[in-house]
Amino acid sequence: MTAPSPQAGPAATATQDWWGTEEASVRYGDKLALDQVTFRAVPGQVSAVVGGDGAGRTTLLRCLAGAHAVSSGRVRLPAPLRIGYLSAGSGTYPDLSVDENLAFRASAYRMPAAAARERSREFVDRAGLAGARDRLAGQLSGGMRQKLGVIAAMLHQPDLLVLDEPTTGVDPVSRADLWWLIARAAADGAAVVLATSYLDEAERAVEVLALDAGRVLATGTPQEIIAAMPGTLRVSDARPEGEDRRRSWRRGGGWRIWDPPGQPSRHITDLRHQNLDETDVIMTKNREQSDVPGQPGDPGQAASSGTSGTVAPDLQDAVTVAILARELAGAGELAATGLAGGRPEGDGPR
Repeated sequence: MTAPSPQAGPAATATQDWWGTEEASVRYGDKLALDQVTFRAVPGQVSAVVGGDGAGRTTLLRCLAGAHAVSSGRVRLPAPLRIGYLSAGSGTYPDLSVDENLAFRASAYRMPAAAARERSREFVDRAGLAGARDRLAGQLSGGMRQKLGVIAAMLHQPDLLVLDEPTTGVDPVSRADLWWLIARAAADGAAVVLATSYLDEAERAVEVLALDAGRVLATGTPQEIIAAMPGTLRVSDARPEGEDRRRSWRRGGGWRIWDPPGQPSRHITDLRHQNLDETDVIMTKNREQSDVPGQPGDPGQAASSGTSGTVAPDLQDAVTVAILARELAGAGELAATGLAGGRPEGDGPR
């Protein structure tokens, strides 16, 4: 493991090309929370980790933050003082003011006082917290508290910034401010890793890792995952009947129907050995449907009069199809398509 200088300052990533895990597994007693997960976060880029409840997102992020040891495999991290971490909570002290929270965090990371004041002032002003500097963190709104937590985590210009669902439950304006902070951290040279349940947010990331029951479901750029989705999608105004019903889900005002292909995708992992004992939670996202006919994700692309038409998939569709493929492969229903025939040829998951 490369160990940059522990002193706060510009991200020391000139000789480090990635942080992350290699075939990392984590057990909690008899439960396998992570199963041989390989994930790489690149300096200067934002990577997103997506998955339903119990997928292993928080466990992976805790390993990346150095807060949890892996049972097997390898974790490659910078020195502890070069990591910034925001847990699923706000990570702030409710009985300290905004300025006091940031001053305490700067002291903990050994930042020079002048540099800490300058960065704190810039981020607080840009995030819309200037009028709340003297307000206790416990008296802030949820969105303001989350912005304070992200600022505190990135204040010392870490090499690796780990954010566990930083935008969950916040208003649209606060979400935009949070994404400005996230982009700024990446621009400063940090490898940014964030967990999110919003697939439209994940599409902003350079790399996406989809987890399900502790295993890698799909990985790559959003465009790679979408392009590698096997089969085709149809949309219908009415809920499909027969075999189509098992491969359909509701989206917007209509239904998506997946038609499996004859060949597997190289970005979808071997689906035969997934854990089928847990109920899958198919993720949803807050996305305004496009008003422009023919745009991906627009339910209006279906043919009129309730008949089915093809639709271009987006990231939500690709992840949902991966979950469906896992379920059907486990039930032995995809043998004819090739998806249950083992690991695809080629590079396999990235």
